[in-house]
Amino acid sequence: MPFGRWARRAGRRAGVAAAGAAAAVCPIAAPLSSAAPKCPDIEVVFARGTDEPAGIGNVGKAFVDTLRPMVKGSTVDTYAVQYPASWDFMKAAAGATDMSKRIQATAARCPKTKIVMGGYSQGAAVVDVVATSPVAGLGYSAPLPAAVVPRVASVVVFGNPSARLGQPLTRMSPDFGARTADLCNTNDPICSLGQDWNAHITYPKSGLIKLAAQWVTRHVQPPPAPAARR
Repeated sequence: MPFGRWARRAGRRAGVAAAGAAAAVCPIAAPLSSAAPKCPDIEVVFARGTDEPAGIGNVGKAFVDTLRPMVKGSTVDTYAVQYPASWDFMKAAAGATDMSKRIQATAARCPKTKIVMGGYSQGAAVVDVVATSPVAGLGYSAPLPAAVVPRVASVVVFGNPSARLGQPLTRMSPDFGARTADLCNTNDPICSLGQDWNAHITYPKSGLIKLAAQWVTRHVQPPPAPAARR
């Protein structure tokens, strides 16, 4: 074989070998996946009641399960407020801090998400702190900035201890009062002067869950477009 042809063939083989070695040393990087957050249309930030199971609790679950079919076409996510929900009621401040931090994080990360703040029993007291305390104190360390307040589309509380003292959240909070449904089951001794303790644990069976879901639906869905004039 003439030297020139042999040299060209050898050069091609060397080039292929070099390319293979380079690929082994420097593998082709896979395309990076998008790191954009997934933002729901609605996020329910809910604080469970005393001794309820971890998560959003039985009352919170009943509320969200009722809300979802009412807001057809909208995605609904939940966030369970992290706090003990124990008989040490001073720990409610820790729940308020966690709730406020979550609302602030969601507002920053998901500018189009409508936030719903909710709680049951001791969890309602957690909501009270967030909704009425513009400054830190007594274990509450993350007040909602004024700029974030409008991002909370609606508030629902069940069995709110403050209501028993004649201070429902609708009256206590100038910022959130008009957006709040403060609901008390008939004769519930936690939120009224009643004496029926069974009333405090039967919210999922009461009509108040549906009433709360209807209230929130009105606040998170855009109003219907006006009819065209003829």
